[in-house]
Amino acid sequence: MSRMVVLVAALGAVAALTSTASASSRAQYGVQDDAWLEVGTTKMWSLDERLAMLDRLGVDVVRYTLRWDHVAPLRPQSPANPDDPAYDWSSADALLAGLQARGIDIVLTFWGTPGWANGWQKPNWAPKSPSALALFATAAARRYPWVHKWEIWNEPNQVGGVYPNSPRLYVQRLLNPAVAALHAVDPRNIVAGGATSPRATRTALSAVEFMRGMRRAGARFDVYSHHPYPRWFGRGRPETPLQTLPCTRWLTMASLQCLLRNVSQNFGPKHVWLTEYAYKTNPPDQTRGVSPALQARYLAEAARRVYQAPRVDLLINFLIRDEPIVGRWSSGFFTAREVVKPSFFSFMLPLAEIGRSGGRPTLWGQVRPRSGPQPYLLQRLWRGRWLPIGHVAVTGSEGFFTRQVSAGPGSRFRIWSLLDDTFSPALVIG
Repeated sequence: MSRMVVLVAALGAVAALTSTASASSRAQYGVQDDAWLEVGTTKMWSLDERLAMLDRLGVDVVRYTLRWDHVAPLRPQSPANPDDPAYDWSSADALLAGLQARGIDIVLTFWGTPGWANGWQKPNWAPKSPSALALFATAAARRYPWVHKWEIWNEPNQVGGVYPNSPRLYVQRLLNPAVAALHAVDPRNIVAGGATSPRATRTALSAVEFMRGMRRAGARFDVYSHHPYPRWFGRGRPETPLQTLPCTRWLTMASLQCLLRNVSQNFGPKHVWLTEYAYKTNPPDQTRGVSPALQARYLAEAARRVYQAPRVDLLINFLIRDEPIVGRWSSGFFTAREVVKPSFFSFMLPLAEIGRSGGRPTLWGQVRPRSGPQPYLLQRLWRGRWLPIGHVAVTGSEGFFTRQVSAGPGSRFRIWSLLDDTFSPALVIG
């Protein structure tokens, strides 16, 4: 069957059907890469090209860090007024307007204290006054009235996020004042607190301990945000996102049920945003990376874990392009030299094995570009050729589908998105 014939049949199927898949998830899937989004690279990528790439990937939401210290290097005379001449919004204006124009949702994260607000210390030092960030938040919300998802700070349980990494200081000088300010500007604003890293270290409190401290300090926020990075980086067998690990002080994707339990115990049944998650690749990181194929698999498995998790509304993948220095974050969909990794197509067309019954595996997937039901073909590799499993199918209204297949271990499947003429990475049945 030629691709043109299949595409014509698919368009007819979309017109005739509204949904043939299971109920859709409320979760949004997105990315963060501030440097790539702001300036691209010297090799290619205008802002329009970068935004078009987000559309091609099917990105629902972008997390972007609004650096308070960069926007306000000098003390403003009217800090709640976004037009105060001390403010320089130029690094964010075009990007945020472009995201709005394309209908891509935004999570705007505040971080970085200006020197004039913290006694001329480093940006991770908390401001001396509890009103300082609140006034900046007011100005930002007035500058970008189309943004309704906000996050207060980044990994404040680490010294590198907030110094000192005290939950009481975080609540009193950053979180509660900014939440009140953002709600005052627009009651529709949803504000995330926490933004915690997953593990305790010599310079970080565990997210479990930090949450307890936030509760004792009277934290007020709308949703809890967290970064469920894996506990494995270069030692032993990597945990997979579809694992269910027991509860410890580590709150990773594989112990997502423990994160939800801790949030409920401390703050009630609040919803959760996962605002950073990634696996590094080897190459280039030979000590802490997984293969590009495993990165692609884990990205799809994480999407499935979030899809089935109660109260988890958002998953952000970090990054789009690898950082150029080896040893830093090589978790992008592109290498530092712009070579596409399998994870690019796994984000666009996630496919995961989620169980089996009587030797018949069940596959879960999504076609992310565009909105509404999407035509696709599920294919299996058989004797060196990719053959269709049945006829053209149509996803549910949010692009999701679930299929049971007859296949043994080692069998390979992939999604063919007909409207994109693009294939997912091959999924190997376990």
